[in-house]
Amino acid sequence: MINIVRRYSGYASIRAVAAILAGLLLFYLIHVLQKESHTELQHQVEEVAVDRQITFEHDVQPLLTRRCVVCHSCYDAPCQLKLSSTDGIARGANEEKVYNPKRLTAVSPTRLFIDAKTTEAWRNKGFQSVIEEPVDDDDSSDKSLMQLLLELKQLHPQPKQGKLPDDFTLALEREQSCPTHKTFDDYAEENPLWGMPYAMPELSDDESLILKTWLEQGAPMPETKAVPGEALAQVTEWEAFFNEQNNKQKLASRYIYEHLFHAHIHYVGTPSDEFYRLVRSTTPPGEAIDEIATVRPYDDPETDKFYYRLLRYTPTIVAKNHIVYEFSDQRMQRYRQLFIEPDYDVAQLPSYAKAITANPFKTYAAIPPVSRYRFMLDEARFFIEGFVKGPVCRGQVALNVIEDQFWVMFFNPDQEIFSTQASFLNNMSDFLRIPSERGSHLNLLPIWTDYWKRQKQYMLSKQEYFEKMNKHDLHHALNYIWDGNGVNPNAALTVQRHFDSASVEYGFVGEQPETAWIIDYPLLERIHYLLVAGFNVYGNVVHQLSTRIYMDFLRMEGEDHFLAFLPVSKRKSIRDEWYQGMRSELDLLFDAPMDWLNVETVIGYKTEDVQLELFQHIRPHMSDVLSLGEAINHCGREDCGSSDDRTDTRISTAMRQIGDMKGGKLYAFPEVAYVRVTTDDPDVSYAYSILRNKAYKNVVSLLSDERQRDMQDIEKDSLTVVDWLAGSYPNFFFTVKVDEIDEFVKLCTAISNQLEFDRLVERYGVRRTSPLFWQTADWFQARYAQQRPLHSGLYDLSRYNNL
Repeated sequence: MINIVRRYSGYASIRAVAAILAGLLLFYLIHVLQKESHTELQHQVEEVAVDRQITFEHDVQPLLTRRCVVCHSCYDAPCQLKLSSTDGIARGANEEKVYNPKRLTAVSPTRLFIDAKTTEAWRNKGFQSVIEEPVDDDDSSDKSLMQLLLELKQLHPQPKQGKLPDDFTLALEREQSCPTHKTFDDYAEENPLWGMPYAMPELSDDESLILKTWLEQGAPMPETKAVPGEALAQVTEWEAFFNEQNNKQKLASRYIYEHLFHAHIHYVGTPSDEFYRLVRSTTPPGEAIDEIATVRPYDDPETDKFYYRLLRYTPTIVAKNHIVYEFSDQRMQRYRQLFIEPDYDVAQLPSYAKAITANPFKTYAAIPPVSRYRFMLDEARFFIEGFVKGPVCRGQVALNVIEDQFWVMFFNPDQEIFSTQASFLNNMSDFLRIPSERGSHLNLLPIWTDYWKRQKQYMLSKQEYFEKMNKHDLHHALNYIWDGNGVNPNAALTVQRHFDSASVEYGFVGEQPETAWIIDYPLLERIHYLLVAGFNVYGNVVHQLSTRIYMDFLRMEGEDHFLAFLPVSKRKSIRDEWYQGMRSELDLLFDAPMDWLNVETVIGYKTEDVQLELFQHIRPHMSDVLSLGEAINHCGREDCGSSDDRTDTRISTAMRQIGDMKGGKLYAFPEVAYVRVTTDDPDVSYAYSILRNKAYKNVVSLLSDERQRDMQDIEKDSLTVVDWLAGSYPNFFFTVKVDEIDEFVKLCTAISNQLEFDRLVERYGVRRTSPLFWQTADWFQARYAQQRPLHSGLYDLSRYNNL
């Protein structure tokens, strides 16, 4: 310090020197106070350890859920550290990344509960403990890794306002830092602000006290919960159903399993937070389940005798992989109606040979196609949600081939359609093969030389059927679009993509989209076997690229079905508008057949804007299920209705103005933002989602980086505003007092540059640095659970923006 004073004394004033000394003194005092605070906290831990036994269920688990599981769950958990279950906590961390788009060879899966059953087995797979004290005498600390990371945050808290420093890495594909006991000192020295929770406010003193006390007590955790008595009878009944021994039942059970293996199954009448998984086990009903670990549900179980079992799902429910499917007496009756009662024979069960297992049109040829189609239509949202969420939590491989917003409809199973005829599908089965049958390999060429040729032949065969069809008046043609029989909201869906995630809602949400899909049975089945049943997140780069390219084919097919309802004279121009010339390049690349564009199937249009006219006819055709879906979106039930409260109406009117925003002014808006509007009554608040819809000339991002868009694209951007919480990864929170809602809207609609957006964030935003961050996040988590008690899960906050 004396040297510093001498250095400056020759050319600085006494005031400057005093300021330097004051700064150094302040730094010293902060350091001392932090050490004293940490020492005091340690004393509190020791006192609590004596006076109180911290319990995992009542103290630790709720805290881990609110503050840790929001980033550490599913396959995208940093360092594979999944804190959503006791098994995941005990398993610990591994620096190997699950999501690796550059991987040349497939890696062994590390699925919790499946690929290893004991902590020792996970240690053999390279996982290290985060809750145990080090056993090596050379380690500089005798504390667990979790405790060291928590203390690092307490000693070096992040800023309390403004944006986080650039030192924090928040990109989706950021490089991971997975410190061990041996590397922790270097980690802490290089990144002192990288304690846990990472890039979020530190825990409160009370929260820190709970975790530190629990860790000091040896991190005790309870045994896995048994099946509750009220569900045991249903488990027994369903397991008996799935394991009936006649061939028809065996084939049906295999088909159902391959479609529900990723489901969180809920029994009607049981608590809303109780779920099960349908698994294959070496043990029969009545014995402990021993799940057979195969990469895909259609892989050979390698045993002559196995059983379908229902295994209780015990981890914390997180929204990003929560796909609910309900079992009930009515459901079992429906299964018997679809799969058991129809008159068909299963003389011999199909084998598990690799040549056929990935092709459901061969494996399940004996089951009537219309039964398979109706099974999937009954819960179409579940299957569409499967490809945007799936068993792998993050669906970017599939998502970067779809638009940011589009509507989904289905062909009517009550109509005689060739694509649900057994003879047609049997003839086409070789042309409907999908690349997932090849597993991981290093040859990408077959996607064009083999699978595209098969897809092209399939399209040509469909064209022959189109040519034989009679022309239909527009009103009559609508009968070919399923209306859910007026009672099933799955008939109309909206997919909204949020770059690296997506959500599926009932009904037609938002303004008329640029594109729409109409899906038939072969398309729906292939999407499931390509992106859910057949996708291996641990596979190599060629497996992922093949999947992604083939999904391009399937997307085009769904969009072409929609175009088939439009006049021949308009189809090509509309399709070219969708792709801004990119489709023609694809036609050259794939040598795509185009003759079907000249097959007139629907007549009777009266306007030039035929796409708008078709949507205007579809809406009344599906009015019953559209209103039903809207009600479910609002509150998770069919009977919640809507509010006539004047405050609610005022807010809705204001928020609609934000929904009308378009163009370049939206460039700063996040993909998914939640808005909480508060009132004078602390128990009354309103929640809205602002969803950004980005426009693209095309979504064939293999040919270019989709994030690189020009102004012509950006000027077509739009927002969708809904009065419920949508998505699984909120990117930002706003809180607004009801009396300031007009000012909030004014600031939003006036944005024309980054500075004006920053003003909006400064006044109403909740940054990662905000002292109100956790309180706000907790409120949105609770509101989501209140809105949709069965279908809600914990939001993932790892994609929260640093605005």
